[in-house]
Amino acid sequence: MSQETEKDLEQTQNEELVEEAQSDEKKDQEVDPVEAAQAEAAEYKDKYIRAHADFENAKKRLEKDKMNAVAYANESFAKDILAVLDSFENALSAIEGANKENAAEVLEKMQEGVKLTYEQLKKVLEKNSIKEIESKGTFNPEVHQAIMQVDSDEHKTDDIVQVMQKGYTIKDRVLRPAMVSTAK
Repeated sequence: MSQETEKDLEQTQNEELVEEAQSDEKKDQEVDPVEAAQAEAAEYKDKYIRAHADFENAKKRLEKDKMNAVAYANESFAKDILAVLDSFENALSAIEGANKENAAEVLEKMQEGVKLTYEQLKKVLEKNSIKEIESKGTFNPEVHQAIMQVDSDEHKTDDIVQVMQKGYTIKDRVLRPAMVSTAK
């Protein structure tokens, strides 16, 4: 063989070796599509598990907040009503300290104290959206409960004659209907 042919053959073999090496590198660089899909699926699964855990934690936190809101919903009202309780306790203490000599004075102060306590209680109820039901005029079955009917020349049929027990609403809901007597 000639020297040129040997060189060509050698060069061809070298080129083939280089191509094989490059091909092996490409194979190493090329990711198997199945492996790539599995890796991507694993990544999505991990993200899903984390998102689901976050969702469950948020759900538990909201449930706990809801339970606390229900459990302590009346806390503000209870604090307000404690002032009224204090007023009653003060009144009871004043009664216990009364004797025959100052009975008239204590009675007068008690009357004044009861009126003030009554007004204080009405303010607490009003602050908490509890209002007295108007019980004058015509009977309304949505807010009144008729206890009895009476004959009355002064009132029209179904007019409220007398209020036996006041009724109250909280916002737009009836807490307790007013118990009334109506005209026949």
